[in-house]
Amino acid sequence: MTEHKGAEFRDRSTSLSFWYTRAIARAGGIPLLAPNFPEQKNLAREMVTRADGVMLTGGDDLQPDLYDPALPRRIKAKADGVDPARDLFEFQLIEQALQQRKPMLAICRGPQVLNIALGGGLVTDITTERPKAMFHARKGEAHKLVHSVELAKGSLMRKIFRRATLRINSAHHQAVGDLAPMLRATAQTRDGIIEVIELTEAEAKDAPFLLGMQFHPERLIDTHPEFLRVFKAFVKACA
Repeated sequence: MTEHKGAEFRDRSTSLSFWYTRAIARAGGIPLLAPNFPEQKNLAREMVTRADGVMLTGGDDLQPDLYDPALPRRIKAKADGVDPARDLFEFQLIEQALQQRKPMLAICRGPQVLNIALGGGLVTDITTERPKAMFHARKGEAHKLVHSVELAKGSLMRKIFRRATLRINSAHHQAVGDLAPMLRATAQTRDGIIEVIELTEAEAKDAPFLLGMQFHPERLIDTHPEFLRVFKAFVKACA
């Protein structure tokens, strides 16, 4: 769980919204923060070894050259606040989590970096690249349910929520693009934007918990307590 902006000084820092750590604690887990130092190549391995699971959180955009070096300059310019060190370190965390068979929960930016690390793509800016899509970057309404998604039959999300349709919040201007071979979309909005990714059925048969959500369940656990189920399922998988 990493982020490069800090409140204490204006220099490079490691910080994290308390909503993530609070959700893990409320679900019965013990949250640990992972500072991004990709140059220390054994750090990600040792951190994943000591942890029971890995959560990838929201934050700034990924550097476009990681997923599409040929992307037009005008679209690359839509990527905001890129942090190459964080990108690389999270790639290392994902690699280690898969190798060590640790559960993974990914939120907002999380499923985007997960999909790219596994060979998938990214919609750099929904408004620019998908002009007919609804407006998804509703950050001022992060605690509200603003649109619905259909949960795929047999999906982990459907098992967690025990329903076919779910209303969610939305605060992202980017989105998961072409899916990595080992992933599948298990929830989409009516405009075709992917909101939830999981392992394919074939991959999931012999793999630990893996769930990625473009929306922010951690910001809904007070007003809509059923979203705490996501974190309880993750913590249970880590036990």
